[in-house]
Amino acid sequence: MKLSRPVSWFLLAFGVWSWIIWITFVKNLVKDGSGLAFEDGDPTAYFWVHLLLAIVSFVWGTVIGGIGLRGVRALRRTS
Repeated sequence: MKLSRPVSWFLLAFGVWSWIIWITFVKNLVKDGSGLAFEDGDPTAYFWVHLLLAIVSFVWGTVIGGIGLRGVRALRRTS
């Protein structure tokens, strides 16, 4: 299967965007002072659920971005 140039760039941009957003989210989650993420210094269920969401999003962002990168590289070889 061959990806078009716009689709390849979109997938690559999505992967980069996913990493930027979720890294920021995890930093904010760790610094949470509202009591949602930590209770008496211990992580809460809120923390673990949102950390799991971030990890899954990192994985999906990496996979999708990798597909986009492969598409961009393939297009450059054929051009």
